[in-house]
Amino acid sequence: MLRVDGLSVRFHLPGAEVHAVTDARFELREGRCLALVGESGCGKSVMAHALLGLLPGNATVTGHAWLDAGDHDAANVGSRPAAGAGPGARSVGGAGALDLVAAPEKVLARRVRGRLIGLIPQSPAAHLTPVRTARAQLDETLRELGRTESADTLAARAGLRPQDLDRYPHQLSGGMAQRVANALALAGDPPLIVADEPTTGLDRPLVDATMAELRRLCDEGRAVLVITHDLRAAERVADEIAVMYASRIVELSQAGPFFSGPLHPYARGLLDALPTRRFVPVPGRPPELTRLPDGCAFLPRCDRATAACEEQPLMNEKRVACHHA
Repeated sequence: MLRVDGLSVRFHLPGAEVHAVTDARFELREGRCLALVGESGCGKSVMAHALLGLLPGNATVTGHAWLDAGDHDAANVGSRPAAGAGPGARSVGGAGALDLVAAPEKVLARRVRGRLIGLIPQSPAAHLTPVRTARAQLDETLRELGRTESADTLAARAGLRPQDLDRYPHQLSGGMAQRVANALALAGDPPLIVADEPTTGLDRPLVDATMAELRRLCDEGRAVLVITHDLRAAERVADEIAVMYASRIVELSQAGPFFSGPLHPYARGLLDALPTRRFVPVPGRPPELTRLPDGCAFLPRCDRATAACEEQPLMNEKRVACHHA
């Protein structure tokens, strides 16, 4: 479904360069959920926006993000040709794969966003047009995507009643706004859902309901990428965990082994900080993304650091970027 290969994102500022994402590599298959976790500011949301081509003009994106649209006919959305058909070609799942990084804006806007990838944004109420009802916004999205499904039918799939759609955003509870965002993301029946901090500002019952809904989307066969700093929420929904620190993915793991005993010192610190665990915060602060060190970025905060950590650790066979894992 999705293969991210060496994805890096830089933001160019006057007199500085922000290393927001560095050499990210992971795969996500149909019917699976990958949770990308880490502290705020580590680059998680930038990763999501890079996949959708929603970065500002001062961003430079390198690497690849191959999307195999499968039954959604990637060949008709500007996909790469099959292997042997030309430079840069790559065969994925028997069909041409679309490189989201190389795809032109016209392809991303007309064929990818909403149709192949549905985005559930952070703080969904803030992304709804305040002077239009939820129904009007759903109807418009369905028309733009060329869908014949009614707003009521789409809303029912997201757990909304028809009368809920006649409310304006300020009249929606946090849970209703989240369900409207889910409905908008599902309007084009995309095979991949990207949920960017979907639990921000929600109380625990709504967090649990949101995670249950995302899990249901996986069980329907969709691939789901969840961006979150909430490890309890990630544990509810994820099949796999990717831990991000200072722009890099430092551990990739199946969810069960991860929550039983992560291997990277930073990942262990994240779990130890949970109230249900040791409730001990990770000491220190992460480095500024404009001043990343040459070696391991976690070195100043790590109780296992040695001289070897002055060199940048590579992802090892255990899928951990640590000299001591």
